[in-house]
Amino acid sequence: MKIEYDQEIDAIYIKLSSKKPTGAIEIKEGINLDVNDADEIIGIEILDASSKLKLKSFSSYELSKELFKAI
Repeated sequence: MKIEYDQEIDAIYIKLSSKKPTGAIEIKEGINLDVNDADEIIGIEILDASSKLKLKSFSSYELSKELFKAI
């Protein structure tokens, strides 16, 4: 997973896969899921990010034990 922030356009992109997206699904205004032909989620785009998220939260993260149980 890779997270990129573009300050100029105030957008966050969370890249979940190295696969190429073939389309996007808008789930809410300014929040899009990039998907491929197999309907796999490739990435998440959040526009106007500073009004939707605390951007500092992206500079640190915590992984839960439940996450590792699922892997």
